[in-house]
Amino acid sequence: MGAGGDPQVDSRPRSDTGYSGGAAATVPPAYDSTPPVPSPRAAPNGTPLGAGAPDAQANVSRETDDPPLAQEAERAVKVLNPSGEITMPRPAHRRVIGVANQKGGVGKTTTAVNIAVALALHGNRVLVIDLDPQGNASTGLNVPHHVGVPDVYDCLIDSAPLAEVTQQVDGIPNLSCVPATIDLAGAEIELVSVVARESRLARAIQACQTEYDYVFIDCPPSLGLLTVNALVAAQEVLIPIQCEYYALEGVQALTSNIALVKSHLNPALDISTVLLTMYDRRTRLADLVEQDVRAHFGDKVLHAVIPRNVRVSEAPSYSQSVMTYDPGSRGAISYFEAAQEIAERGARVGGLA
Repeated sequence: MGAGGDPQVDSRPRSDTGYSGGAAATVPPAYDSTPPVPSPRAAPNGTPLGAGAPDAQANVSRETDDPPLAQEAERAVKVLNPSGEITMPRPAHRRVIGVANQKGGVGKTTTAVNIAVALALHGNRVLVIDLDPQGNASTGLNVPHHVGVPDVYDCLIDSAPLAEVTQQVDGIPNLSCVPATIDLAGAEIELVSVVARESRLARAIQACQTEYDYVFIDCPPSLGLLTVNALVAAQEVLIPIQCEYYALEGVQALTSNIALVKSHLNPALDISTVLLTMYDRRTRLADLVEQDVRAHFGDKVLHAVIPRNVRVSEAPSYSQSVMTYDPGSRGAISYFEAAQEIAERGARVGGLA
């Protein structure tokens, strides 16, 4: 209705097809000179069809580039250090480190092997002494340790020179290993009657004339004579702690045993490094264990934390460390960071060689 109440007259032209109430008239395509504009339709990749050339090129670029793979390759080069340069500082004096924890399955051997490989790849001269009768460190470094191979047992029982039982690790020029065979299983009993039984390994290491920056001793999961030999020979103790409650229970017994060895046999012994292993960030328990360990040990706990990573578990089945098996994996990067932290701490304490 208009302002005066009279009905308004629609002056719009009617089409040949008729007029429909208040709706807009429909013009047949034959009378429409403007070409129809197609509605945008999504392509399989989500990009509207008919998009401009620059957008299409940008989309192609996003598909062809693969940043995760590029980043992994960059990490692998960083870990493997193909140039062979000394990127981790050497200590001023040889560091003898016992990797100990009487609880099994916390990552002692894995830690000893991977940190040793990381340090060796980055210019340090490293020796790994396998003091566990299971010989897992020897397996991880692909060093023969079958019956009849000269091993650490000969040093402990027969006073053989360390150099005579040392083997070079294939593919890593700066890394050597003293293997362990099944003969070592009887050493605990045989050492009981040996003179100065607690210091047999220490004497062998002191008599070794080969220049090493690091000597890592992979201890068995016990507090027997083999572990005592390692603690007497070592200057430092590296304790891997699994991020679970049972692992915390065993640490108190280990620290008490270390204190006894320090007070009676090796005054220079010190717990220098604590490494959290098998960390699962999805669980609240792992976070609580980390808080407890850092509160108890303080600055001795490395900032680097080793996560649960399937590559770390797969590597020994190929007789490799994770550093060489999958250098771009999270496990390899974490052990690389732990090794770098250990090297830098040693350089700050003793200066550079």
